[in-house]
Formats: sequence, structure tokens, C-alpha cells
Amino acid sequence: MSAVLEKVDLKPALQPIAAYFLRPVAVVRGYQRADLQPDLVAGLTVAVIMLPQAIAFAFIAELPPAMGLYAAIVGSIVGALWGSSNQTHNGPTNANSLLVASALLSATFVPGTPQFIIGAGMLAVMAGVFQLALGLARLGMLVNFVSYSVLVGFASGAGLLIAVKQIGPLLRLSFEGRGLEDIAVGVATNLSNIHAPSAAIGLGTIALLLLLPRISKKLPAALIVMIVAAATVFALDLRPQGVEVIGELPRSLPPLVDLPIFNLDMMRRLSTGALAVGAIGLVQTIAMARSIATQTGQRLDSNQEFVGQGLANIATGFLSGFPTAGSFSRSAVNIQAGARSPLASVFSGIFVLIAMFLLAPLAAYLPLSALAGVLVVIAFGLVDVAEIRRIWQGTRGDAFIMLVTFLGTLFLPIEFAVLVGILLSFVHYTLRTSMPRVHEVLPDEEFHHFSDRSGRDPCPQLTILDIEGDLYFGAVNHVEEKIHQRLLARPERRFLLIRMHHVNHCDFSGIHMLENVVHMYREAGGDVFLVRVSPRVRKLMDSTGFSRYLGEDNFLSEDNAISHIFYRILDPAVCIYECPFRAFEECQNLPKREGLADVPVYRDIPPDTIIKVPPEQLWARLYHGGGNGEPPPAVIDVREPREYQQGHIPEAQLVPLPSIMSKSVRLPNDRQIVLVCRTGRRSQRAAYALHKMGCMNVAVLEGGMHAWEAADLLEAVE
Repeated sequence: MSAVLEKVDLKPALQPIAAYFLRPVAVVRGYQRADLQPDLVAGLTVAVIMLPQAIAFAFIAELPPAMGLYAAIVGSIVGALWGSSNQTHNGPTNANSLLVASALLSATFVPGTPQFIIGAGMLAVMAGVFQLALGLARLGMLVNFVSYSVLVGFASGAGLLIAVKQIGPLLRLSFEGRGLEDIAVGVATNLSNIHAPSAAIGLGTIALLLLLPRISKKLPAALIVMIVAAATVFALDLRPQGVEVIGELPRSLPPLVDLPIFNLDMMRRLSTGALAVGAIGLVQTIAMARSIATQTGQRLDSNQEFVGQGLANIATGFLSGFPTAGSFSRSAVNIQAGARSPLASVFSGIFVLIAMFLLAPLAAYLPLSALAGVLVVIAFGLVDVAEIRRIWQGTRGDAFIMLVTFLGTLFLPIEFAVLVGILLSFVHYTLRTSMPRVHEVLPDEEFHHFSDRSGRDPCPQLTILDIEGDLYFGAVNHVEEKIHQRLLARPERRFLLIRMHHVNHCDFSGIHMLENVVHMYREAGGDVFLVRVSPRVRKLMDSTGFSRYLGEDNFLSEDNAISHIFYRILDPAVCIYECPFRAFEECQNLPKREGLADVPVYRDIPPDTIIKVPPEQLWARLYHGGGNGEPPPAVIDVREPREYQQGHIPEAQLVPLPSIMSKSVRLPNDRQIVLVCRTGRRSQRAAYALHKMGCMNVAVLEGGMHAWEAADLLEAVE
């Protein structure tokens, strides 16, 4: 056993994992001295915004303000050093804070108690472990399966819920219950108890927050209004009058917390919330990081971002914080302020730590109603009306997911609403991929490209289908049923051309489905052809034997697929005498003469009914005699005059098929008649009709003029 283990080289497997944890080394080694000043400026700018936000978001999570500051400091530093994006800023966010509060309340933890605070740390660690595991397992692509509609619906619902929940602190009203109905009833029944000084400060804060950006968007509005509110409370001595304040903040580094990480009961109670916090944090962070990357051109590593988010949450959990995620607002400010590297976010965390030491006494005068006013403005900023409108006007699936997530956030436990939204994303993806669009196409008016054939006249013999999706086990039944329905509806359309350029993946179920389709069409007297098969899918077709079953001649180039099928596969008699349409370029110069719909298609003629003469044998009989004293056969060309003029056997007499069917033409009865057409199909029809009339000494040129020319007999005669 030990010998086997010695031969196993674990280095290739461990190198990527080690690289994830050594990300800070790469960040420091690749740092440019020219980036220092822009990063310092960006870090200071973001810190000015993050300081009041951190306190406010802790307020949303119903946690002490210091925990918001600790989460901001640790989350921004760790998330930047181990993340992937250069400008993404990590820390507490409003939506994530609301999730934390909901998860802790659902676990029956009581706000303000040590258990509630410990639970917040445990929630961060559990969410971080979940995120870290996904990153190390290289499952970063999983976030692609969560619809952006979930994030928009959750953020909009969370914004509305946060704003409504601040009505009580804004007006200093006390009432029981936390749901929307409880708040509405509580406010309505306690309007007479509004505390005027607190309400004035809160409403004044909102007014000032809305006014300052009109003066200058560069002003740190949130920080200014909180300083003004604190100064007002201090100057007017409003604390004795009942204005509630945050209280002085501690001046210390984030202390290490002894979390009960082996408490299975607590883990069980927090598991649903941790899953929701971890998932929504990843979706929010990746969505925002990709948005920034489109502006900077940076290539992101989703797995590294998962690792960074996981480590940031684990660190904040153990260092007196609560769950963090990428922040839309702070990341936008970070890039606008000129951040060039992850160290800009590191500097912002350091600046907040310094400010916490310097401004901690000021919090003793910071009124809760002012904080509520800040949150109301921030919360309404979460409701992105433009994005909601775009999604609503888009696909029904995305609109439904957004609506369900939005309503669930308002009326259900929030972590449950998030998970329902994510589950709906997976269901929507599964339904969409399991029911790929299967639609008919025809060449456009210039015959350069294929387009949807809705409202256009189809070819009565050939169906051309586009399959817009993969042929995997979940989709094959839908695709096969769609194809089968078309054959049942139009059984005369015996030939099928499938365009495979949208099929990027095919499994064995897909191969089996294609075999069923080929068998179905061949049983109906037709055939199936494929164009634009990807190399990956073709490799599977070769390895499973499907290529041999279909036949190499049935894999066509799109440039000549229609031409090949038109000239070599379709029945020209149908094109000329039965079809009034001109679906293909090859049809445009084709004469159209209807009236032979009752003549059987050549494939319906009983086998061995018609004698077939090979081209070389007919040539020998025409120019060297049959060798037994028989006269040379009478060659009758049943094509149209224009086809006849383009090239024919010199001895051939032109008698178009309609003339034969009209029974008005007298044919020789003293020698064999050999009928000639382009490929042999019309001549077989004519021969069968003559048999029915009693003329039995009839044969056809096997392969028609195509075979005659292929044997160079046309030039030999000339």
C-alpha cells in the first residue's frame, strides 16, 4: 500500500489549491509603485462611505454597530487579497444584513443577547465554509445557473422591506411584530406616540441626503448627515429629551471570538440561513465583479472569487463580524475613484480602522433616527426600476422568477425566499434546456442564409429543421416528439435536413434519438441528412457507430446541401408537376406544370417492376447493336423541353411526361422503349404508367442523364 502511495504524484492536484491560498503573494509581487497613489485615494474615498454604511448595516442585522465596523475592516481586507477582481469591494451589504437578521430570527435567536451575536459569527463561518468548498472544488461556474432575476427580485424586495422596517426607529415608535402587516398595524395604531425630536432628525436626515447629491455628487452625503445629526444632538442636548443614540463605540482591533463550531444543534438551526447567505453573496459578488470587468477588461476567476468570499466570511466570523459580500455601491465608488489593484480595498479597511479609533466618541451622540433615515434612502436605492422594467419586458421565465423572489422576500422568511428563487432558476434552466426550440427554416429571399419559415410556402418533399439546444437525456424526448409530429402532419415530406450548428453537446441518449429519427424517415421511404455537425458531436457519432448507420453521404456541407438533395434525392416530378412553390434557389428556373398528382412517387413503385438499363449497356446497344440482331431501342426523353435542350442523347425523342400521361402520344411497339430523365425518377413514373396502359416492353436509363454524363458518354457521342 505504501509503495502505491509513493507512486501517486499529488503535486498536480494540489498546485491549483495552493495557488488559491497564495493569491496575496501574487497581488503583492505584481504591484506597481505607480498604482500606490490612486489606490490610496480610492481607499480613502471608499472608507468615507463605508464607515457610516457599516454602522447602518449592523443596525439592519440587529447587531451592535461595532460588529458592522469589524465586518467592514476584515471583509474588505481579506476579500481583496484573496479575491479575483481588482476593484470589487467586499464588506457588509444591506441585502446581506437583512438576510442575516432573518436567518438568526428564524433560528429563534433573540436580538441583543450573546447567543444572537454568536449566531451571527457562526452564520458567517458556515457561509464561508460553503463558499470556500465551492471554490476549491472549482465549481465557480455554478453561479451561472442562478438567474440575475433572483438578485433583482431579492434586492428590490429587501430594499422595500428595509425601508418599511425603519419607520419605527425613524419616528421612535415601539410595537410588536416584524412582518409587513405587523409594522403597518403598529404604525397605524401608534401615530399619536410619534417622538417629535426623533422624527425631525430622521426626516431631516432624509431631506439632507436627497439634497447633498444635487449640490455635488462627490460629497460623502451619508457621513456628512450623520456628523450633522450627532452635532445636533450634542448642541441641543437632545438625549435627555428621549432621542435614542447608538452609544460610544469600542476602540480596539477586531477581537477573536470563541465560536461553538462543533455545536451541531446550532449548525442545524443556522444551516438554511447559511446556505442562503452564502449563495446570494456569491451571486451578488460575481454579478458585480463581471459588470466591472466589462469596463476594465480584466479576466476573472470565479473559483478564486469563491475562495476569497469564503475566507473573508470565515475571518469576519471569528473576528467579531457578520457575513459579508461584494458591494455594488462601494465597488462603483472604488472604480470611479481610480482604484487600480486590490490594495485599494485593503487601504479602505485600514482607513476605517483608523477612523473607528478617532471617531468612536462621536457615536455617543449619533441618533438612531438619523441612522434609520440613512437606511431608508439606501434601501430605496436597491429598487432598480430600470432593471425591473427590462426583465419584465423580457422573457416570461425571468419575469416570473423575479416576481416570486420579490414577493417571497416580502412575505416569507427571507432565506427561504432566496433559496426558492435559486431553485426556480435551476428549474427554469432545466426546462429551457430540456425543451430546445425545434423550428423549420428555409433560405431567405437572397438564398444566402436560412431563416424561420413562418408564413412562407414550404417544400412538399423536404423539411429543414434547426435544433436550438443540446441533445442530452433531458431534451431528446421533446426533440423527437417535435420531429415525429411534423412527419405525421405531412407524411409526404419524407426527407429531413437537420442543421446541427446549435447542438454543442450530445450524449448517448441523443445518439439513440437520432437513430430513431433516421429509422422513422427511412421506414416512410425517405432519409435524414445532417449539416454543420460540431467536431465534438461528430466524434461521438463516429465512436458510437451512428456515422456508419446514417452513412457518410448523409453528412453534407451546408454550402451544397440543398443542391445535393434537390438534384440527387428529391423527386423532380413532384417539383415540376405537383409543387406550385419555389422554396429554393434551384427551384427558380424549374418549369411548374401541375396535373400529375395521382401518379405514384417512384419509391411507391413495386420493386422489380421496371427494367433498368445501365448507361454503358444503352450506349453499346445504340451504337454497336445488341449483338443478337435486335433493333436499337427507342430512346424517349420525358423531361421538359428546356432540360432537353441543355443536353440529351442524340437519338432521344422528346416526349415530356405530361404527354405520356395524356395517352395522346403513339410510341413504337416494334422494339424496346428506354425512358430517360434527369435522375431516373420521372422515367420510372412514366414506365409504371405505361405498364398500366399495357405497354410492357419498357425500360428506364438507370441513373438518368446524371449517370450518362458521369460515364462521359455524352461527350463520347458528341
